[in-house]
Amino acid sequence: MDSRALDRQARTQNQSVESMIPSDVLLLFVAASAALAVSPGPDNIFVLTQSAMHGRKAGLLVTLGLCSGLLAHIAAVALGVAALLQTSAIAFTALKIVGAAYLLYLAWQAFRAGATQSLSAAEASLSARSLYVRGIVMNVTNPKVAVFFLAFLPQFVDPARGAPSIQIITLGVVFMLTALVIFSGIAWGASRIGTWLRQSTRAQIAINRLAGTVFVLLACRLALSRQA
Repeated sequence: MDSRALDRQARTQNQSVESMIPSDVLLLFVAASAALAVSPGPDNIFVLTQSAMHGRKAGLLVTLGLCSGLLAHIAAVALGVAALLQTSAIAFTALKIVGAAYLLYLAWQAFRAGATQSLSAAEASLSARSLYVRGIVMNVTNPKVAVFFLAFLPQFVDPARGAPSIQIITLGVVFMLTALVIFSGIAWGASRIGTWLRQSTRAQIAINRLAGTVFVLLACRLALSRQA
């Protein structure tokens, strides 16, 4: 192997090392991501209500949908699309209207459901695909998530370590996995309420009304949100 080939190989190895995110930065990022996932917000509240209403499996499917929706926001930040939501009032408003309308639709379904439609009956009527898609739509139609990613992820990016887009994708995937673990825990915990709900008709109706109220509040919060 000649000297040029050796130099080329050395440069490639150096670039590979530089592009790696240091362990201390990664641990700090995971800690920050976990704190954000645990703090009360639309996503974990959504997982909690769906798990309480429809069971652990439903909550996990919604969780998978929410985390899959994060992939769209990660790609948007990496490609710079999220900057459009931050600068364009029209794009931001259009997306949040769609998200708020979807939440109101879920609220209408929850208010309309009676005891016979909750829990076991609801589990039968909601397919795995519909629950998964429900999580994706809930996440993708929230422009605040894209704007949040645009503000949060770059704080842990260092151009000296390589391509910023690769670092953003890496950090985004780490955030998604962290949220997946925490939201799954929330789904498991909330689903334990289901046994008690199955024994009480009044409780079944009450949880549907509570879920509907939560959806309305989340819709109002999203509709009233403003660009950063």
